[in-house]
Amino acid sequence: MTNEQSRPLAWVAVDWGSSNLRAWGMDQQGNVIAQSSSDKGMLSLKPDEYEAELLHLISPWLPASSRVEVMVCGMAGARQGWQEAAYLPVPTPLGQLSQGAVMPTLTGSQLRVYLLPGLSQTRSDSRHFDVMRGEETQLAGLVADTPEFSGLVCLPGTHSKWATLDSGAITQFTTYLTGELYQLLATQSVLKHSIGSDALNDSACRAAFIDAVSEVNAAPETFSSRLFGLRAQDLLDSELPVGKTRGAVLAARLSGLAIGLELSGACQSRPSDEPITLIGNQALCQRYTMALNAIGYQTHYLDGDTAVLAGLKLAHQALPH
Repeated sequence: MTNEQSRPLAWVAVDWGSSNLRAWGMDQQGNVIAQSSSDKGMLSLKPDEYEAELLHLISPWLPASSRVEVMVCGMAGARQGWQEAAYLPVPTPLGQLSQGAVMPTLTGSQLRVYLLPGLSQTRSDSRHFDVMRGEETQLAGLVADTPEFSGLVCLPGTHSKWATLDSGAITQFTTYLTGELYQLLATQSVLKHSIGSDALNDSACRAAFIDAVSEVNAAPETFSSRLFGLRAQDLLDSELPVGKTRGAVLAARLSGLAIGLELSGACQSRPSDEPITLIGNQALCQRYTMALNAIGYQTHYLDGDTAVLAGLKLAHQALPH
C-alpha cells in the first residue's frame, strides 16, 4: 500500500478482477495520490462481502464527512460478482461506458459506487457470441488520449481480445483462448513430459518461437499435428539441446504454435502496413510483438495499468456531476 496524500481525495478508481483488487485514490485533477491492492478478487468473495473489503482497503484515504465516488471496472460487475452490470452490445462508444453503470445498495454512507458494464457481441449470421469485462476499460483508456482512434487492438492474456475500433467506438471483437490453451497443453496433455520453463531468454528459444509462429500462421490446418510433433521431437531430435534448455526450447515452440494459430485468425486479410496496438503486460506484449513482426506486422504498445486507469478516469468524467 502506498499513500502520498498531500491533496484532498476526490474519488477512487478500482480494477476488481477474478483474483485481485487494485484501488487508486485520485485528486480533483486526476492525479494518483494513494494506491493499494489485495488478493480478494471475485472468486474469493460473496456479494455481501464486497463493500466491507473495499472499505478495508481504502478507508485510510476517506474524509470524515463527505461521500466519495468509486468507479469500478472488472469482475465486480459480473453476474457472480457484487452486482451484475449488464453487458452493453457493440458497437459502443468507449467514452460512454458509465451510461451502463449500476450502483449497488450499500450499508454505509461513505461511498457512492458505480460498477461499469462489460461488452457483448452477438452476430446471428455466424453464430458468433462473445463477451468481455474489464478489457473495455483498457480500450477506453486508449481513446482517452486519442478520442477518434481507429484501428485493430490486441489485449494479450489468458483469453486474448482482438478489438476493432472506429472513431473511438468498438465495433467488433473476438476472444482467443490462447493463454489457457497453452497452459492446458503444457501441464495436462502428453506434452507435459517435454515442456519446460517458458521464458524466451536465449537465442535458441526465440528462434524456436519465431519459427513456430511462422509455420502455423502459414498453415493453421497443421496445428494439431505440429503439437504432437513436439513430443516426437523431444524423443527423436538429437540436435535439441540437453537439460533445462531442451524443455525451454520446446516450451517456446509450443507458445509459438498457440500464438501463431491466434494470429492466423486475428490478422486474416489485415493489411500489413497498418500497425496493431497492443495493451497489457509488457513482457507478454513483447512476445506478441515478436510474433507479429515475424509475419510482417508492426505494433504500438500501451501499458495495461496505464490504460485501465485512464479508462476509469474517462468513465468518471462522463458521470453527471
